[in-house]
Amino acid sequence: MLNLSNNEVQCAADMKGLLAPNRTQLSHWHLSFRNLLLILLGIFLIFLFLPWTQNVHADGKVTTLRPEQRPQTIHATISGRIEHWYVTEGQFVKKGDTIVHLSEVKSDYFDPQLVERVGNQVDAKRGAIESYRGKVGALETQIGAMERELVNKISQIRNKIVQATLKVQSDSIKVLQSEIDLQIAQRQFNGTKALYDKGLKSLTEFEEKRLKLQEMQTKIIAAQNQYESSRNDWAIYRSELQLASNEYANKIAKAQSDKFSTLSDQYDAQGSVNKLEIERENYAQRAGFYFIVAPQDGYIVKAITPGIGEIVKEGYPVVSIQPKDYQLAVEMYVKPLDLPLISVGNRVRFMFDGWPAFFFSGWPGVSLGTFAGNVVAIDRNISANGKFRVLVGPADKEHPWPIQLQVGGGAKGVAFLNDVPVWYELWRILNGFPADLYKDVQKASETKKESGGMEEKEEELKLKAPIKNAK
Repeated sequence: MLNLSNNEVQCAADMKGLLAPNRTQLSHWHLSFRNLLLILLGIFLIFLFLPWTQNVHADGKVTTLRPEQRPQTIHATISGRIEHWYVTEGQFVKKGDTIVHLSEVKSDYFDPQLVERVGNQVDAKRGAIESYRGKVGALETQIGAMERELVNKISQIRNKIVQATLKVQSDSIKVLQSEIDLQIAQRQFNGTKALYDKGLKSLTEFEEKRLKLQEMQTKIIAAQNQYESSRNDWAIYRSELQLASNEYANKIAKAQSDKFSTLSDQYDAQGSVNKLEIERENYAQRAGFYFIVAPQDGYIVKAITPGIGEIVKEGYPVVSIQPKDYQLAVEMYVKPLDLPLISVGNRVRFMFDGWPAFFFSGWPGVSLGTFAGNVVAIDRNISANGKFRVLVGPADKEHPWPIQLQVGGGAKGVAFLNDVPVWYELWRILNGFPADLYKDVQKASETKKESGGMEEKEEELKLKAPIKNAK
């Protein structure tokens, strides 16, 4: 234990002459420092309850709002050799102005009169088509003539058949008459012979009756021959009718076959004409591709394939062009963790490369040199860099973006979310929670409650409906 005195110093004047108290006496600054700490602590506490705007940072670059306004590369539609340049880099061109002249490198298209020669082939094929049409018409006329001739021939033969039928009937009647005459002559001959044998008739009368009998026998034979000849003629006419029908049917069938063959040749020629017309149109279009023209008003940015005599392949880039009129936008890439926090219409502030800016995260109102924008579109698919692309356009009713901005320039964007106290933001960052987590949960619960209430109302209506129907 230290042997210390219990005596107290009664006044400061007694200690003025002492060296030790002067060296150990506290400075008057310790009270100011304590007050300063208290003031800083109060300021910090006040700072914790200040509003803080949650935000998401993302890097991006300046682009255009519409796809057709972005820098584009003009490709060679056909393979060719560069013969002449009509523009220089940085030059302004109008839509339709010639940029490059190409010459042909494929041997299939070397003929300078290729389109004209193919056109001559088309005309020749069209002439062949007209000839086929004329031949088809002639065959149709021939078929019609043969059909009419067949009708006349059949009518003629049928008339002969009718005549032959009548003649057969007439000859058959003659045969019957001859048979009757023969019977009469036979009875007369028999009677005369009986009388001659009795001596009642002379030999002369007997010879006359026998001669007459022989004449009747000869007559009946002639009548029968005539009858058989008439029947043969009738059969011949019937056969001739069948033969004529078959002959003209074969002729008509052959003419129809020639007609269909000619029609097939005509359709084949028509197909050849169509093919040649396609080739002629392709050759004509290819001739127009020898000159690469500007698709719209703009500035030549870069000649990708410079020089004279360079061979460019089909679809190979030749020159890039920047359209004259465009509306600026910024495409920034957001991490997948921050993507659910961003939606179309969100506020975004930008700091463009080359423009001095002072940005205080969380308090955009005190920032200087920043420009406002609104989210226009969000990609549905992740980009190659592992982030999602967000397209932001200029905000209306805000300070316009600098007119000196060029497409491709860098930009740093800050997308603003909800306003929360500073202590909440610090607590969220320390715990690694995403922004708006609890707000989204609260909205989801409210939506669930609303949907549950709607379902309950629908069930009540379903239960009440049968009761009303029963009443």
